[in-house]
Amino acid sequence: MAGGLSRQDREILELLQGDATLSVGDIAERVGMSKSACWRRIHRLEEEGVICERVTLLNQQKLNLPLTVYISIRTNQHNDQWASRFSELAQGIAEILEVHRMSGDLDYLIKAVVTDMSGYDRLYKALIKADLFDVSSSFVMETMKQTTRLPLNHVMAK
Repeated sequence: MAGGLSRQDREILELLQGDATLSVGDIAERVGMSKSACWRRIHRLEEEGVICERVTLLNQQKLNLPLTVYISIRTNQHNDQWASRFSELAQGIAEILEVHRMSGDLDYLIKAVVTDMSGYDRLYKALIKADLFDVSSSFVMETMKQTTRLPLNHVMAK
């Protein structure tokens, strides 16, 4: 954000990252401003793209998706047409949560959730339709930290 964020903007963002269901009134009270001023700030942060979306985080264990897998992809096709097809394929697989194009030895890193090894096998078979050079997977045995909260201490003060 070019102009930086005020202290109150950062406080609003911290509160929303912790609980997006908070009312504007609750947020305004906690940051010491009027409800209308708080609503305008939240609306501005949305318009500027600082707030991308508000979501509900679900417990993957309770939804029968206990296995998290990171899939390393290497391809020998580095062209826009292949990348577009690969992106479309990945977008169509609900179990895939994240796809990142990487620097270094990997071309893509995928984070996915599956029910079990047979669920992973179905995912693998869907992925290899993209004509991949190499696929390597690592399964999460224990999650030691998981958050969606971004640190706000790196944003310049307004």
